[in-house]
Amino acid sequence: MKGHMIMISTKGRYAVRVMIDLAEHTDEKNVPLKDIATRQLISKKYLEAIVKDLVTAKLIKGSSGKGGGYKLVRKPEEYTVGEILESTEGPLASVACIADDEYNCPRKTFCQTLPMWEEFDGMVHDYFYSKKLSELL
Repeated sequence: MKGHMIMISTKGRYAVRVMIDLAEHTDEKNVPLKDIATRQLISKKYLEAIVKDLVTAKLIKGSSGKGGGYKLVRKPEEYTVGEILESTEGPLASVACIADDEYNCPRKTFCQTLPMWEEFDGMVHDYFYSKKLSELL
């Protein structure tokens, strides 16, 4: 199988599902990870890595101990799918020369295709950042 341009990993896709799950359970004080794992059919161990990224990005907050779990820090309509994906995926760039600041392409100054990739990435960015979490509920 040949490589994909923009490929959202399972981590990014699952992060969106976690956020939907939390949004659907905003009435609960904290949503236990095991409950999300059960409902979403995702291993608790894999979810731990995902919620860690979401907490680091300040998209959710967690508490431990009795009654612990995770919850949204904002209303569902205040989240974009773009920020959720980028919290786990990093920048959604299609080609190495845009994705990686360290990548030093000798053709960058005269590359005839670079403007096209930049435009494409802009369209992808604008699409995901125009989608609200609330629209997915």
